[in-house]
Amino acid sequence: MTKKPNTSSWRLDRRLNLSVLVQLMALASLILGSWLNLQRQLDLLQRDVTMLLKAQETVTQKLEALAAQSLSHEYRVQAIEKRLGERP
Repeated sequence: MTKKPNTSSWRLDRRLNLSVLVQLMALASLILGSWLNLQRQLDLLQRDVTMLLKAQETVTQKLEALAAQSLSHEYRVQAIEKRLGERP
């Protein structure tokens, strides 16, 4: 008495047909294209952030100069007010 092989068991079919290969290549090209697009976007973002930081440094320098000039003018106004207050 020989035992019959179990025909209801699952078998893994290792064959790849052409459509599966084409789908895998399309998926790989989409992934690669998306990655390259993200890299390009990151490069543009880095350039924009660098330009923004340079502009911020310029504005900061101008604000510091204006603050110093404002302080100088405040001292001058106080000195003038003091002189005018001393006059009879």
